Amino acid sequence: MHGMIKKLKRTVVFILKLALFASLFGIFFGVFGINNPWLFNLSRTTGVTMVTFVVLGIALMSVYGGYAVGTQKSKPIVHSMALATIMTDLVTHLQLSIMNTSEKNNDHFVYETPHLLLLVMVLQVLVIIFFSYVGNYIYFSLAPPEKCCVISSSRQSLGSVIPKIQRFQKQYEIDEIVRYDSPKVLDVILRSDTVFLYDVPLKERNDLIAFCYQTQKNIYYNFETIDVVAQGAKYVTLDDKSMVMYTAKDLTMEQRIVKRLTDLAVAVVGLVLSSPIMLGCAIAIKAEDHGKVLYKQKRLTKYGRVFEVYKFRTMKEANSVNKSVTENDDRITKVGRVLRKFRIDELPQLINILNGDMTVVGPRPEMLENVEKYTEELPEFSYRLRMKAGLTGLAQISGKYNTSPKDKLVMDLMYIENYSIWQDFKLIFQTITVFLKASESTAAFGKEDLYDFDEDRERDKARKK
Repeated sequence: MHGMIKKLKRTVVFILKLALFASLFGIFFGVFGINNPWLFNLSRTTGVTMVTFVVLGIALMSVYGGYAVGTQKSKPIVHSMALATIMTDLVTHLQLSIMNTSEKNNDHFVYETPHLLLLVMVLQVLVIIFFSYVGNYIYFSLAPPEKCCVISSSRQSLGSVIPKIQRFQKQYEIDEIVRYDSPKVLDVILRSDTVFLYDVPLKERNDLIAFCYQTQKNIYYNFETIDVVAQGAKYVTLDDKSMVMYTAKDLTMEQRIVKRLTDLAVAVVGLVLSSPIMLGCAIAIKAEDHGKVLYKQKRLTKYGRVFEVYKFRTMKEANSVNKSVTENDDRITKVGRVLRKFRIDELPQLINILNGDMTVVGPRPEMLENVEKYTEELPEFSYRLRMKAGLTGLAQISGKYNTSPKDKLVMDLMYIENYSIWQDFKLIFQTITVFLKASESTAAFGKEDLYDFDEDRERDKARKK
C-alpha cells in the first residue's frame, strides 16, 4: 500500500511540474508574442529563444531547489521558483531584444517593452504561488503524515532535533521518543514508518541503521566526521576486493587561479553595485550615535592565519564585546538590527576579498574566542581551516546565526570535501535566498527546549503515585 502511494505521489508531482513549467513558458511567449508575432512561427530564431528559456529555466530551478513539493514548505518553493523564473525571464527578454535589432524591426538596440516583462513576472509569480500551495495540499492529502520515532542519547539532543521535525507536521508525526540503549528500541522502530537517529554513539548508530535497512524503514541521522569523509570518498576495487578510497583534498593550481579571478571579479562588481547602499548605511550609522561606521574584528582564515574582518558597526561602541549575539541583545543599535536582518553589515567584507584575506565562497570566518571554545568541544572544528574563510558558503546559506557549531562544522566540511568551481557559482546564486529568509537566518542564540524520553515520563508517573 505504501509503495502504491509513493508512486502516486511521484506521478502527481511530475504532472504538476510539467503543468507549472508549461504555464510559465506559455505566459512568457504568449504575452511577448503579441508584439512579436514571429514567436508563433516555426523558425530558427524562435527555436533559439525557446530553447534558451527552457534550458536556462531548468538549470536555474536546479540551482535554487526547484518545485520541491512534498519536501519543502510552500513559501520556500515560491521563493526558489520565483527567483529562477525571474532570472530566466531577464536573460530571455534580453536575447529577444537583441534579436529584434534588425532592418525590419529596430535599427539599433532597444530594451523592448519592459512593462510587458513586469506583467509577465507578476503573472508567473501568481501561477507559482498557486501551484506551490495547491501542489503541497494535494501531495499531503494523498496520505497521512509518516509515523516517526526519535532515537537519541540525551534530553538536550532531543531539544535540538524535535523542533526541527515539528516544523514539518504534514510530513512527520512523532509517535514515540526513546533512548538508543532502551530494551524496547527495536520494537519502537518496527512500529514506525520513519526513524530519526540523533547524537547516537557510532557503534550503536550503525547497528540501528542496519536494522532499519533490514526492515525497510526510512532513516534520518546526523552527520559525524566519518560521514563527511565518506562523502569525499569513492568506491574502488583492488583486484577483486571492494574498497572505499579517500584522497586528501586540496585545490589544484587551476582551481586556485579560477577561484582568485572569481573573487576579484565579484568583489569589484559587488563594490560598484552596492556603493549606494553602503553610502546609505554609513550615513545612517553615523547619524544614529555619531560613532565609527566600520567595525574591525580578528578572525581566522586558512591554516589559522589571523586577519581583521571589516563590517558595518551594528552595536553600541561602549558595549561591542567580542561574544556571540543573543536573543533581544541590548548591544545592537536600531540601525544595526536592520543591517543584521538583511546581512548588509557584511558588505565591507568585499574589501577583505580584494585584499586576499577572504574568498567569496568558503567556511564562515569565526571569532577567535568562538574557535577556541568550539575546538575544545569539537577537535574537528580546526579541519575547516583547510580553506580560506568566505563571505558566503553552505553554512551561511543553509544555516542560521544560531545554528549549532557542530552543524556549521558539518556544512563547512561538506563544502570542502565536495569542492568544485560549479559548486561555488551555485552557492553564489543561492546567496540571494538568504535575503528572502532574513528573519530566520539571523535568529540569535536562545534557550533550547528539553524533551523527556518515554522512560523519563514513566518514572515521573511512578514517583507521583
